[in-house]
Amino acid sequence: MLNEETYNKLIALQLHGLAAAFKAYLDQTHGRDELAFEERFGIFVDREWTERQQRRLANRLKSAKLREPACMEDVNYRHPRGLDRSVMQRLATCGWVKGHEAVIITGATGLGKTWLACALAHQACREGYVATYTRVPRLLHSLGLARADGSYVRELARLAKADVLILDDWALAPMGEVERRDMLEVLEDRHGLRSTIVTSQVPVAKWHDAIGDPTIADAILDRLVHRAHRLEMTGPSLRKAPRKGGTDE
Repeated sequence: MLNEETYNKLIALQLHGLAAAFKAYLDQTHGRDELAFEERFGIFVDREWTERQQRRLANRLKSAKLREPACMEDVNYRHPRGLDRSVMQRLATCGWVKGHEAVIITGATGLGKTWLACALAHQACREGYVATYTRVPRLLHSLGLARADGSYVRELARLAKADVLILDDWALAPMGEVERRDMLEVLEDRHGLRSTIVTSQVPVAKWHDAIGDPTIADAILDRLVHRAHRLEMTGPSLRKAPRKGGTDE
């Protein structure tokens, strides 16, 4: 009875990992006394710590709304597309997130740019950072709606809080006056403070023309391209072969 009360109290306190470890201990038919109290208690605490970390990661990934279920361990290096394994391993340490740097991924459609961006963001979430995924056309549309309903400043603040912001499908179409000013606001809030991942089918050398206004284009590229890690992907499309599960192939 006392053990059941203790278990219920742990559940009520939301110590679910500790409760599970305690129940597993009670269900043991032998070996209960093989460990000292301190060792056993340490196992209980480790279980609680692990479950809390897993729940927090699950919450960060749910909030990030990543388009692809990607992770760095599944990056495909066999397909010839210009990925350097040593560069990817350095990015996987998330030093670029800590340093508030950008990652720019360019290349033709079908090379896995979005997948790779999501894998980098997933790794950042595993390291405790908050990520957000968005496609640039949809972002610009939502900012237009936010301006109309009075939530523009709040929406900018939400984007600014993300440790890692994925801007997918950059420069698919030329930007209008309002759109490029909106993008400058987004990047100004993040410059030197947060990290951004940009994917684009358009080479960086052509971004200036896609943005349009030379002055604003200079300002945007200054905040985005300088100190950015650039992954220029080449080769045949990955879509010619079916992917296996959540892997990058």
